[in-house]
Amino acid sequence: MSMLEKYYGINQAAGISIHISTNGSLSISVSSVSVENNQLEITKKIPAVPAFGELKNTLPAKSFVGINLSGKGILLKRIEKTEELNASNFNLILPNANPDDFYIQNFISGGHSFISVIRKADADKWIEAATNLGFIPLMLSLGPFPVQNIISQLNVYGSEIIFNGHIILRDDDNNWTDFRYDESARSLFALKVDLEGINEQAVMSYAAAFQLVLASKLDPIKADVPILETTFSQKIADNRLKVQGFLVLTIFFTLLLVNYAFLSWLNSANTQLAGQVNITAKNTSGIDELKKEIKQNDSIVQVLGWDGGINKSALIDQVASMLPSELTWREVALNPIDIASSRIQKSLIFFQKQIRITGSSEKIIPVNEWIARVKTKPWVKNIQLDSYTFNSELNTGQFTITISY
Repeated sequence: MSMLEKYYGINQAAGISIHISTNGSLSISVSSVSVENNQLEITKKIPAVPAFGELKNTLPAKSFVGINLSGKGILLKRIEKTEELNASNFNLILPNANPDDFYIQNFISGGHSFISVIRKADADKWIEAATNLGFIPLMLSLGPFPVQNIISQLNVYGSEIIFNGHIILRDDDNNWTDFRYDESARSLFALKVDLEGINEQAVMSYAAAFQLVLASKLDPIKADVPILETTFSQKIADNRLKVQGFLVLTIFFTLLLVNYAFLSWLNSANTQLAGQVNITAKNTSGIDELKKEIKQNDSIVQVLGWDGGINKSALIDQVASMLPSELTWREVALNPIDIASSRIQKSLIFFQKQIRITGSSEKIIPVNEWIARVKTKPWVKNIQLDSYTFNSELNTGQFTITISY
């Protein structure tokens, strides 16, 4: 795992636990957690939410959520350990049923697989309901099994674990051997997560949130729901792109600052040499040598692109702040080489006070919008789109823009 991997994941998430009783009534709890500086904090524990619609009053809009469903409509079954369910062994669970009609969760513990099954239509109803409340579902788990990922945090000991009607039996190696649900079953003592108390009704919602924020560091116990898998993968990819982009920009601006400091030092040295020429002008024997030295330093300054002390990093920062999300930068060149003039004069010649930017965009409209924004800056003398070509292999357009300042 790379050093940046910890910044790619979800650092804030909520868990929503929904237990459906045999009479159709709902028991809903919600918990939220956050991770900062490798420290996990439980920011919310609500053991009983009166109605599903009330969740919008307990969680911010666009919250990332993991949903846990238990009770009526979910089939739980223990079988011999199996790594994968297919059409043939699925008949052991639901004879003559089509596995494509269900979301399936396979929790392996010791020599057993604890299979959880729910009809896609029933699960999709809850996923859609959470989405309609403004949340972003990323994970679906079934039954009490996700609690496996937080058992080590709970103050429970021995082979039997009881909380909020769930009864879990384990062997001496802490592998699950059996489970059952008894609505009246309650823990004999107050439960704690490490040193923090937690209502046993909120244990499942906390487990759902916990395994979502730590999905990259543990094996989440979840149902295989393709649409949620896609959304989760896209979120991780977006985080990775943002972090890597920020790192690249930070390195780029650091190099610009170093370059600016070096050019300033050279300009200062050149000024000091010019002063020495004035002071020693009466000493004709040293004038020619001083002029030669000044000329050499002046050439170095010109080659390195000194153009009067303009803060180029600030200009780049202003241009970057206006960049639409649809555009991607590939390269930025300050005072680029004038290839035609360099070939004629047989030495490096640079375009003065120019910024050349190349990048990609699926459409030209965001490029034109960006050009219009940059034109509003008072230091911009001219900006033009040199080229825009569509690369059919990459399925995106490639553009080049030149800014004169």
